[in-house]
Amino acid sequence: MRVAVFCSSSDRIDPGFVATAEDLGRRLAERGHELVWGGGRSGLMGAVARAAQAAGGRVIGVIPESMMEVEVAYTDADELLVVPDMRTRKHEMDVRADAFLVLPGGFGTLEELSEILVGRVLAHHMRPVVLLDDRGFYGPLLSLFDHFVQQGFASPGHLTHLQVVSTLDRALEAVESGASSPHAG
Repeated sequence: MRVAVFCSSSDRIDPGFVATAEDLGRRLAERGHELVWGGGRSGLMGAVARAAQAAGGRVIGVIPESMMEVEVAYTDADELLVVPDMRTRKHEMDVRADAFLVLPGGFGTLEELSEILVGRVLAHHMRPVVLLDDRGFYGPLLSLFDHFVQQGFASPGHLTHLQVVSTLDRALEAVESGASSPHAG
């Protein structure tokens, strides 16, 4: 199975989040899954990729040309796809993934989560979308999602398409139980 991981590229974050990303990378590899990620070498992005490779896993990065120019690409990836822009990056990650797992991140991660979640809500795909609420990081966002429902801007059913978990064990279980077959649509 190929698991797309959306997460931060920042190096200014709490080391506990980095440890979770490293553990995820290792465990994906140990379970025989391939990592699909944004192709970066810094922050959680780099941590998950390096750990997956160190454990014998295959990593597939997708990075925009503009980020290659500023040398943030993880050039040791098993496969590094260089694409023209961020929209193409998200599309290429989407078509390569059997499941989506979201770690803590900033605006880019939020955009990726929103786009893939909307795709699931609209039945453009039926792959699992799993949010790892590591140490309560996403609490404020989840409150906002509840607010959307309370105010009528979203249906309560929309939130059923997002599996929110608080541990890595539960995240991996959700990814694995929700993906029906390789590259399920």
